[in-house]
Amino acid sequence: MSLRDATIDRERRDLVTHQAMDESRLIRFVAAPDGGVAPDLARKLPGRGLWVAADRASIQTAVKKNLFSRAAKAPLKPAADLADLVESLLVKRCLEQLGLARREGALISGFEKSAAAIRSGKAAWIVEAADGSADGRGKLLALAKHQTPPPKVCGAFGADDLGLALGLENAIHAVLLEGGRADRWTFEVERLAGFRPLTPPQWGDEAAEAPDENSDGRGSAP
Repeated sequence: MSLRDATIDRERRDLVTHQAMDESRLIRFVAAPDGGVAPDLARKLPGRGLWVAADRASIQTAVKKNLFSRAAKAPLKPAADLADLVESLLVKRCLEQLGLARREGALISGFEKSAAAIRSGKAAWIVEAADGSADGRGKLLALAKHQTPPPKVCGAFGADDLGLALGLENAIHAVLLEGGRADRWTFEVERLAGFRPLTPPQWGDEAAEAPDENSDGRGSAP
């Protein structure tokens, strides 16, 4: 059972808004032995959970207003950059999921193979390097619009980070296929969306302006 599946229908109260939310929309923290506040993204650390909505503004508010101490009923000193720490940990978890997906055969890389995976209707996510070629990216995004339902798109990582995660020298275009690994990736990357945009706004315009889906994409980055 994935972490995403395990949190379905389980709710916790957000420290900031006091609203009950599904666990998938929250970040769990625990009091650290040194009096700080430790993110528990895997939800395995011992101690009482302190839950905050999975977005930068909520965590910054919890730190600024000393809400962790109030909830724990103990003096805690969360780091001022706690939201940055959570973001970096989420990035690491997302990239690890992509690496696992490639080793399992659930991730396809390269322009031609990615286009074929999209046409097959089995693509859950299109993962594009944020600093990759607009030409190839636009063609894949335009192709995705013709699928039902269209795959989701992520452009939150640079080519260097993707290459390191996938063990490739040049990682620009990739497709994550439907299945359990894609579900686990979705859980992690949707939490990351509260800290950085998953796709730049102009990418939608690129898809609209791209050549016909039957273009072979020659000359785009691999």
